[in-house]
Amino acid sequence: MKYQVIVKPGSSQEKIIETATGELTVYLRAKPHDGEANTVLIKLLAKHFKVPKTSITITRGAKSRVKIIEF
Repeated sequence: MKYQVIVKPGSSQEKIIETATGELTVYLRAKPHDGEANTVLIKLLAKHFKVPKTSITITRGAKSRVKIIEF
């Protein structure tokens, strides 16, 4: 499965909003420094979709706010 994810780092709360088109908007408290936000993103997505963290990869956009995530 592939999802387009828009990441909003530095938010006051952590939440995932799914649009009707299948796009995800993820709000993270973590700052985009040294990959910290990507690590928290994978952890949050794994919890949301109930899959292991190791099965989630960022296939595109590792240093961008718009990412392609694959399970």
